Amino acid sequence: MKIISKINKTVLARTIQRAKERNIVLPTFAQQKDPKKIPASIVSKLKKIPLEAVNPLNLFRITWYNDPKTGGFNDGNFIEFPGELTGVSARLVGLCGRYFPTGAHKVGAAYGCLVPRLVSGNFDPTAQKAVWPSTGNYCRGGAYDCALLACPAIAILPEGMSKERFEWLRSINTDEIIATPGTESNVKEIYDKCWELRRERGDKIVIFNQFEEFGNSIWHYNMTGGAVESIYNKYFKKPKSRLSGYVSATGSAGTIAAGDFLRTLHPDIRVVASEAAQCPTLYQCGFGAHRIEGIGDKHIPWIHNVRNTNAVSAIDDEQVMQLLRLFNEDAGKAYLKKLGLSEAYIDSLKAVGISGMCNLVSAIKTAKYYDMDGRDVIFFPLTDSMDLYGSRIAEMRAEYGRFTAETAARTYGQWIAGCTPDTYRELSYFDQKQLHQFKYFTWVEQQGKTSDELRELWDPDFWTELFDESQVKQWDKLITQFNAATGLLK
Repeated sequence: MKIISKINKTVLARTIQRAKERNIVLPTFAQQKDPKKIPASIVSKLKKIPLEAVNPLNLFRITWYNDPKTGGFNDGNFIEFPGELTGVSARLVGLCGRYFPTGAHKVGAAYGCLVPRLVSGNFDPTAQKAVWPSTGNYCRGGAYDCALLACPAIAILPEGMSKERFEWLRSINTDEIIATPGTESNVKEIYDKCWELRRERGDKIVIFNQFEEFGNSIWHYNMTGGAVESIYNKYFKKPKSRLSGYVSATGSAGTIAAGDFLRTLHPDIRVVASEAAQCPTLYQCGFGAHRIEGIGDKHIPWIHNVRNTNAVSAIDDEQVMQLLRLFNEDAGKAYLKKLGLSEAYIDSLKAVGISGMCNLVSAIKTAKYYDMDGRDVIFFPLTDSMDLYGSRIAEMRAEYGRFTAETAARTYGQWIAGCTPDTYRELSYFDQKQLHQFKYFTWVEQQGKTSDELRELWDPDFWTELFDESQVKQWDKLITQFNAATGLLK
């Protein structure tokens, strides 16, 4: 399965000229995976540029390895959640998306979708707009990439998402921001808007739908999977340790593709999909609305290799929202200190956003369900941080009142100490095939895919070919040629 099958030289020439005029140099995927490969001259310049600045050089910060202290790069950003907090002896580790330029790792997924088309002439920034449909962070990532790459952008997201998302999109002068009806789980309304734009604007737009764009999963397979493996080897691997789990809220199902990579190195790993119990699409083919922002649902994403998913953990959104208060309210922090956690560690928990909290709970459930112990290490992404959810804390104060010491103790007792592997579904082969076939109703009946294409996705060889290293090597060759044509690295 090749993403790029042809080169449009006419469009490519215009794109190269625009990049030359705007001083745009593109990082290769190899450099995003290993920043040590980035030219020293660029690293030196980056140290003088703020992390979220709308500056083309920040394309080189689309990586898991940004050092927020020096402006350079490190060995990866992560938080380990100790047993004093989680109540389990397994080692639970969250990858921090907070230190990507937009404050969320989705900027990388968007890069994986846009740049291969850009360097092959299959997207024309002088005549087309890039459309980014999502429930929040992906459209932010796409809009940011476009701002750095001098590409016009349209962001589409539900009107009920946090106000911080909309304010951020306006702050970088996104060309168009479209708010669709509903909230987190109203993904079909986003798709409907995309079809409307196709009818109205034709080839003047290119829609980068994260739920069906394989560039999304390829980026995470290589970058997120690679980061987990690198951090595990450097900080957690011991003679008797084992990388036993990878947990990810499915959302677009890009991030969970890191599990495909990790299984090539750790065949016994459990790959676990998280979702909201209020909208149990994977758990029981259900539907509903929920408050776990960033994991749009009511369907199985086209790019989700369900055959590589071992279990589904359905998380009560009330649990997530109350733990958010425990980690961020003064009384909650005081309670965590009583558990033996340091003030510095408690302060670091600001890096856990809503979907990250969901993944943390899933990891606790996974450790308990599979009877994991101190030899077992479970990784999961912390997609974004509390920087995007201050308004949610304010809303909860208004709804529930003050968060007291008594509330903190009750919250910890009910939602962490009392956390059990209920609403947890281990998937058999039959279950995996059922969920795969469930894609039919969204993708074949509604979104124009064919039954043959759906059958093709069930074949393991499809995914082996998709993730073959030759795909990314082709992209890097095109990026290298693109940079050479601009002459900006000379």
